Amino acid sequence: MADYDAIVVGSGINSLACAALLARGGFHVCVLEREDELGGAIRTAELTEPGFHHDVFSAWHPLWVGGAAHAELADELAARGLEYVNTEHPTATLFPDGEAAFLLRTADANAEELDRHAQGDGDAWRRVLGEFLPNADLAFGVLGTELWSKDGLALGLRAYRRLGRRGAVEFTGNVLASSRDWLTDSFASERAHGLLAPWVLHTGLGPDAAASGFMTQVIGVAVQEGGMPIPRGGGARLVDALARLIADHGGSCETGRDVERILVRDGLATGVRLAGGEQLTAGRAVITNVTPTQLYGRLLDGEVPPKIAERGRRFRYGRSEMQIHFALSEPPRWEGDERLGQTAIVHLTPGLDGVSRAVNEAERGLLPAEATVVVGQPLTMDPSRAPAGAGLLWIQLQELPWHVKGDAAGELDTGDGAWTEELRERYADRIQARIARHVPNLEPSLRRRVVLSPADLQAANVNLHQGDPYSGSLALDQNLLWRPFPASPGHATAVKRLWHIGASTHPGPGLGAGSGTLVAKRLLAPSLAARVTKRLRV
Repeated sequence: MADYDAIVVGSGINSLACAALLARGGFHVCVLEREDELGGAIRTAELTEPGFHHDVFSAWHPLWVGGAAHAELADELAARGLEYVNTEHPTATLFPDGEAAFLLRTADANAEELDRHAQGDGDAWRRVLGEFLPNADLAFGVLGTELWSKDGLALGLRAYRRLGRRGAVEFTGNVLASSRDWLTDSFASERAHGLLAPWVLHTGLGPDAAASGFMTQVIGVAVQEGGMPIPRGGGARLVDALARLIADHGGSCETGRDVERILVRDGLATGVRLAGGEQLTAGRAVITNVTPTQLYGRLLDGEVPPKIAERGRRFRYGRSEMQIHFALSEPPRWEGDERLGQTAIVHLTPGLDGVSRAVNEAERGLLPAEATVVVGQPLTMDPSRAPAGAGLLWIQLQELPWHVKGDAAGELDTGDGAWTEELRERYADRIQARIARHVPNLEPSLRRRVVLSPADLQAANVNLHQGDPYSGSLALDQNLLWRPFPASPGHATAVKRLWHIGASTHPGPGLGAGSGTLVAKRLLAPSLAARVTKRLRV
């Protein structure tokens, strides 16, 4: 008999959600994590000083709270101590001249806010909602369906029946539009463009990329409807609750367990071999939450057709990222609109063209002269994360090259292009100065700063290859129907009973646990024989 029904390699959100759903469904499950902590890119730590609890990598959970896995598991997770807090001020963009634009929690509030910048943009926002919401099931269905399956076909047929042939073609064309085209067609104000454009970075795209317009709409509506929820106490509370749920249903989660090989016999995945030689067997599934380069290199070398193996090894990665964490002796005091101090995520950017320019510079190997700075303020919702009266900031920079060819601002010596400690700190100085222009007490109140370069991110998590937080470029040939790549789309692989999940697979990055949920549902679905037997009994 096999050691387990299912073995899950890696412990990111997709792994834990998948394992929790399977365990609840009667599977004997084991999650294997190579690092000393569960959670993948969800980690909470006292990174700067005692009492300051930083979400080290990912931090914001709107996709999880709005996703299918949370809908099914919410009550059980709450019973295990998970509590979400939210805000009426989820996000804003602050422009260099000190003016700010906000995305709020109701259609009326957003219409009023957009009209403040250009009369008529409020009605434009209502038109966007009026066109999007009646077909929200189709839009979110694209991101919540196994596209290469009968469910994907059913989604297409539903769109065809509802919209007609021309309408379905138009819907598909809208999905592929760029954020620039959609924003400039929809809104008159450059403030509205600058409010929404930075959010495409959080999907691994840029504002001129195919499908970025669709993602801008999805995120804009999702933020209005769902806010910016976070777990009280830090993101690791979600990891803890999922691990307890798995254990309570007879499963296990083990750290320090590095899988070096998928065991394959007669084209069938039978288990894994760990570093050190130990073998564990799985009777029903092996589920891998890894990048394609890991899966088709180290884990499956020689076990799949050469074309697929070669394509997996050539999987492309996207832009790199940097994280900066600030521990402050007092809360940040923003100049300008008082709502900035209440807002969960503030983007600093000149606007749509500024985001586009920074993306272009990074993709050409340059340090952007004026990066899009993501300033996260978790204490606006959860004061428990820092000592009373203190401040804490979470900074994300998503427009960086892995190999640095130069500095677009002409200020920093980039040496041989590697991310050294010196380059990391000097670039962080530039970003700190940008923030300090809008937060005058930032530097006087600074207790400690910790910076994680792309090289640091790669060293911390093998799935953050080249510092790419989204585990692979989301260019169209590696996105949607074609993710992870056209020779092996979807979550099934060329090896039977071996499944591929994680940010490298559809629906891509984020904490929604979409891929893990889709695979769990496939495995829990009744077999053809069981369905036939049930029908005959009826």
